[in-house]
Amino acid sequence: MAKKIITISREFGSGGRFIGEEVAKKLGMAYYDKNVITEIAEKSGLSPEYIQENAELSPKKGLFAYALAGRDITGKSVEDIVYEAQRKVILELVEKEPCVIIGRNADFILKDRDDVLNVFIHGNMPEKMQRISCLYNVSGQEAVKMMADTDKRRLANYNFYTEQKWGKASNYTLCLNSSELGYDRCEAIIMECVK
Repeated sequence: MAKKIITISREFGSGGRFIGEEVAKKLGMAYYDKNVITEIAEKSGLSPEYIQENAELSPKKGLFAYALAGRDITGKSVEDIVYEAQRKVILELVEKEPCVIIGRNADFILKDRDDVLNVFIHGNMPEKMQRISCLYNVSGQEAVKMMADTDKRRLANYNFYTEQKWGKASNYTLCLNSSELGYDRCEAIIMECVK
């Protein structure tokens, strides 16, 4: 079956967001990344700023923050409300049109569909460090800290809500090393796999 939905999970600095955006352009598909924040905010009743900081990442306090989070009378934490709103938005988007979705546990949310290609983009430390240093105008040491913090928070969020291991090859259709393959080749491989 042809794949009409592409989800891209990625390590920070691997270029996964850029690769996903280029694939969407070349295939004429809708592209969803930070542009879904407003919809998630509306569904959750929380501010777009809060969603941007927390919808894909765990609380800065780490995985135990989920267990210790305050709950409302239904037993849901703010993080649970955000995740549920995010899930609803993703399920609505894929019903509308073929699309590329970056992050947000979309691979897991859409796991029961046959028309999804789940991709994980990773890279080698030197290339990721250089990319982050250039993009954010920070030192190599600061880039390494940013990568470690962001990936740790993505891992905690993913592992908590999916009960799977973030970055584990068996959770994805395709795992690509952007440092070894380059962006153009990653894009070509993804587009070939969609057919």
